Formats: sequence, structure tokens, C-alpha cells
Amino acid sequence: MADELIDILNQEGIPTGEIRLKSEAHQLGLYHASAHIWFYTKNKEILFQKRANNKDTFPGLWDVSVAGHIGAGESAENTAVRETKEEIGLVIKNEDLEFIGKYLGKKTPSPTIIDNEFHFIYLCQLKTTLDSLTLQKEEVSDVTLTPINEFKNLLVDPIKMKTYVPHDMEYFDMILKGITNRIQ
Repeated sequence: MADELIDILNQEGIPTGEIRLKSEAHQLGLYHASAHIWFYTKNKEILFQKRANNKDTFPGLWDVSVAGHIGAGESAENTAVRETKEEIGLVIKNEDLEFIGKYLGKKTPSPTIIDNEFHFIYLCQLKTTLDSLTLQKEEVSDVTLTPINEFKNLLVDPIKMKTYVPHDMEYFDMILKGITNRIQ
């Protein structure tokens, strides 16, 4: 997991012009951005990835289909396209992405990591099978498709939710509403 240069944002999510290493942003709790891509199927399923066990944050937990920090000077859309190819080997285009919003997630996964991150959230229909995906083993250990209704039930089960990266309920509501509106 290489360190990378990222743009630093202010509390409103606007670039400050400062560029830092991702590790510095996490150590200092500086605001920065990521792209989150949620893949869904026409069969009302959501693609989840299981984070690799060597990750410094939330190893071995289920999470967003694809996600990655937005590199310095890079657009959120280009990051989404790049990360999708890197993490699951799927080639998509900017036009395949549907932007549904920006969400500020604040997490402290360890005493040395303060993650104040603006997530630029995209939806994209998955039009291929899981066995056609190529996982980047340094980042992703597994993928699964979970029916939306099953995931809604998981959200109210605190024991089962311990196997997922902890996101705010408002974040999950935004994702579920966005996907549901596209597959009705």
C-alpha cells in the first residue's frame, strides 16, 4: 500500500491548494477526498468487497464495492474509473458513473489514524459476473453480491454489522435510496 499525494480540503470540502501525503493527512486529521463506487445489479443486489487483511484500516471487513483516495490534481470521476480497474479489474467509462452526492465521513480507526474524508459517491450498474472480476489482492480479498433487502436487515443487526466497515446510517441510507430509485 503505497503512500500517495492527495489534495487537502477545508471543512466545506473545498481544495485549500495544499498537497500532502495520504499518511500525513491521516496522522493530522486533515480533510481530503475519496471516490466511492457502489455497483448494483438489475437483480437488486449490491456488490461488496472484503478489504485485504493487511490493510491499515478496517482489515478483513466488508465495504463499498470500490473506493480510493483522489490523487492530487485528479478528478473524482477519473479516480473512480482508475480504482475500479485496479481493485476489481473492471473497465468502466466516466459515462457509466452516476454521481449521487458528497458525504463527509469522520472515523478514527486507530489512535494514529484520523480519517476526515469527503466521499464522492457514484453508482454504477454491474453488467458482468463475479468470476470475471480480477481482484487486486493487496486491496481486496473477496467480493460478494448481497440482495438489497438482506443488506437492509443487516443494518439493524449490530452483531452482523461488525463484519462491515462502520459508516454512518445516513451514508447507507443515501446509497440504498440511490440504488433503489434506479432498479424499481
